[in-house]
Amino acid sequence: MADYYKILGINKNASEEEIKKAYRKLAHQYHPDRPSGNEKKFKEINEAYQTLSNKQKRAQYDRFGHVFTSSGPTTQDRGGFGTSGQGFGGFGAWEDIADWSDIFETIFDQFNSRYRQTYTHGSDIELLQELTLEEVFHGLKKTVSFETHVVCDVCKGIGHDKSKGFTICSICNGQGKVREQQQTFFGNFSQVKNCHQCKGRGQIPNKQCSDCSGSGRILKKRKVLVEIASGIDNGQIIKIKGAGEAGEQGGRIGDLYIIIRIKPHAIFKRQGNDLFMAKEIKFTDALLSKVIEGQDIGGKKFEINIPAGFNLKEKLKISSRGMPYFGSLIGKRGDLYIDFNLKTPEKLSPKAKKLIEELDKEL
Repeated sequence: MADYYKILGINKNASEEEIKKAYRKLAHQYHPDRPSGNEKKFKEINEAYQTLSNKQKRAQYDRFGHVFTSSGPTTQDRGGFGTSGQGFGGFGAWEDIADWSDIFETIFDQFNSRYRQTYTHGSDIELLQELTLEEVFHGLKKTVSFETHVVCDVCKGIGHDKSKGFTICSICNGQGKVREQQQTFFGNFSQVKNCHQCKGRGQIPNKQCSDCSGSGRILKKRKVLVEIASGIDNGQIIKIKGAGEAGEQGGRIGDLYIIIRIKPHAIFKRQGNDLFMAKEIKFTDALLSKVIEGQDIGGKKFEINIPAGFNLKEKLKISSRGMPYFGSLIGKRGDLYIDFNLKTPEKLSPKAKKLIEELDKEL
């Protein structure tokens, strides 16, 4: 059930003036004839106002959650144009009509503007791109391909042959707009819309492009080169402006969004710019402080020196052997942390056992 107070953005103790003020603001914002309009939202706002601006209806709504009419309980007031129930939906009073003068002025100003064509913009496209940790470390350029609408090569996106000329639209007589009369309880209102035949041009091309059937775009596989900087993190998004779906008849091209997904690595685990790995060593390596060879994510080998007295339960930090920083800190890298797993021999010879027993006495 709709919450009329929530729709208007007011609390249940709101005064009549607060209700009216909230209604005017929202209805002005969402009116269908405005660029930011939303017909469904506008109807909800109007329905809420019709109930809350009437003391009797508001009292019924506060008590029962709906309003009783001659045909039974309902949560929708029956305002609107004629029998269709669409449009402005019955204003609360004549004083409210006067407050909407700016809306009607906007509508009629639009009517006076010639050849204001409307376009169907292309949609944005999202793609998931999986990368290995090594690819993220080095950075790369990758070509992605996907099927979408692209600009027609024949007509270059306009949908027709310019050289064949145009004919004045018979529906709007070249205005690009049509005026619709709507009858309401308060009288007739005019509503101006783009002409559906010429789509706001005011004229019809004499020859439509045969390749795209006049839409200015065709369905085709598109290839886009994506540059992925080193150090990018899992879940980050790369935006490529104008690389999405082409719009109709020269409409704006959508954008392409590449969502990065990094595959799990067999050796390294990433936390921010730091890497973590496990390394198996013999207990003699630790006792004798032997130099152990390691290899970082970039494939470069390095030496690991276990300090005397080091607690093998802790992680050994190797500075600047992690992932590169993404963005402005070029050249800087995170750290590598090594977790040692101590490997003990499965069998000991009598000689080795005796030596260890002697060593145990010294420790």
